Amino acid sequence: MFKDKTLLITGGSGSFGKAILDRFTSSDLKEIRIFSRDEKKQDDLRKKYNNPKIKFYIGDVRDFDAVLNATRGSDFIFHAAALKQVPSCEFYPLEAVKTNILGTENVLEASLISEVKKVICLSTDKAVYPINAMGISKSMMEKVAIAKSRISSKTTICCTRYGNVMASRGSVIPLFIDQIKSNHPLSITDPKMTRFMMTLEDAVDLVLFAFKEGKAGEIFVQKAPAANIDILSKALLSLFDMPDHPIKIIGTRHGEKLFETLLSREEMSVARDLGNFFMVSPDDRDLNYDKFFKEGKETITSASEYNSHNTVQLDEKAMRQLLTKLPDLKQVIDGTQKNLEE
Repeated sequence: MFKDKTLLITGGSGSFGKAILDRFTSSDLKEIRIFSRDEKKQDDLRKKYNNPKIKFYIGDVRDFDAVLNATRGSDFIFHAAALKQVPSCEFYPLEAVKTNILGTENVLEASLISEVKKVICLSTDKAVYPINAMGISKSMMEKVAIAKSRISSKTTICCTRYGNVMASRGSVIPLFIDQIKSNHPLSITDPKMTRFMMTLEDAVDLVLFAFKEGKAGEIFVQKAPAANIDILSKALLSLFDMPDHPIKIIGTRHGEKLFETLLSREEMSVARDLGNFFMVSPDDRDLNYDKFFKEGKETITSASEYNSHNTVQLDEKAMRQLLTKLPDLKQVIDGTQKNLEE
């Protein structure tokens, strides 16, 4: 599948890019291209992996020429570049538009020009019923990708959508660990707030499943358990053997929801259950709606959304077990490593 092929990862110096490198550096890929705007992170990766198979491209997805340069000769693209911090996107919504929507358009248009075989666009649960700028921009990213997939004959474009990736950039877990180690109270927004819980390995598995199985315009979702923030904090404190560590309730931040949704009710009515995954096919209707006004379906009214309140809920013990799967957590706990990203 990947033998002698070239894979481009946009935003490749972030958490997802590192997980891909860990998985594929020793594979039979001919070349792995890391495209990002962070030269410091690129230099860190260059020194860490020291592998001639990995090539680095400095650029921003907002810059079409830079993107086009990176896509030339690429066979596949994992599009992970994004602004993903909810509060900062609330204060600078146009920046989210430029990166998450227009940047995606640049990546996809460059892919068509370069005749890339397949593009996987990485999305988020915040794109479903969005209430914040980040979620709205990622929802529009999905719309751009699906629309582009309709006019693409040589390039297959599909999407993945996943929830909270534990210990990734933007996750609350590294913050909690820093607060525990510095003896500061854990800053909890709402103890009843639930989030899907996935490891970076789960995220990579989802993207690879979409890569193997995906057809134009399809959206793939991995089934995942969830936990509330109270359970998460107690599980972390238990691992650090600090059950009496102080906790401070600070209230919800800008744009936060009580729970997140991976599939809307409308999507669940047409989703295919693929075991560990759901797949949503694109709406293949055109703009000639006459026949659709005459014929309706009752499935939407009878379906229910798939969210972090109604999925499998982790208790403290199960949450601890899931946390122990995080790379380097043991070293962080015993003090031989400062944080999860070293």
